[in-house]
Amino acid sequence: MYCGSSIGARGVYSQAAEQLGQAMVSRDIGLVFGAGRVGLMGAIADAVLDAGGEAHGVIPEKLMDLELAHPGLTELYVVQGMHPRKLLMGQLSDAFIAMPGGFGTFEELFEVITWTQLNYHLKPVGLLNVDGYYDGLLAFLDHACAEGFVRDLHRNMLVSDSDPNALIDKLAAVDVPELGKWIDEV
Repeated sequence: MYCGSSIGARGVYSQAAEQLGQAMVSRDIGLVFGAGRVGLMGAIADAVLDAGGEAHGVIPEKLMDLELAHPGLTELYVVQGMHPRKLLMGQLSDAFIAMPGGFGTFEELFEVITWTQLNYHLKPVGLLNVDGYYDGLLAFLDHACAEGFVRDLHRNMLVSDSDPNALIDKLAAVDVPELGKWIDEV
């Protein structure tokens, strides 16, 4: 799970985090996330834990030292930095969802979809498009396809929905292709 360390400007974001957390627990899906107690990270962890689910957090020492780790996690991994954090989160996860967030969320989303494109893993990737938050990004990705920088096959590996249950259904149905050659030589 990738999401903001901020709660956002409107309550709809924390409501979506709560709904997604409840939907995950109702399907016996555990949470792997950045271990934060603040923002949407804290909101989804609280929702998962309050519903009786498991929340596994991965946090860099620097953020742990700032006392930003969620105190009630099922399991907490403290790592050296952001790169080991992302690697361990990738290893612990069966799928990836990005909720609204900022630069860190965007960076993690694009890295994990790139890992899919390069066949470092065959795990589905999705966006919870809360109240149209990712509409501009989705339009940009369609533009990148039209301009020949992203292939339709790769663009279609990123699924999105505004409803947490529908997104989980889509992720469960995704057949991530094992891609051979992904680039044409000139």
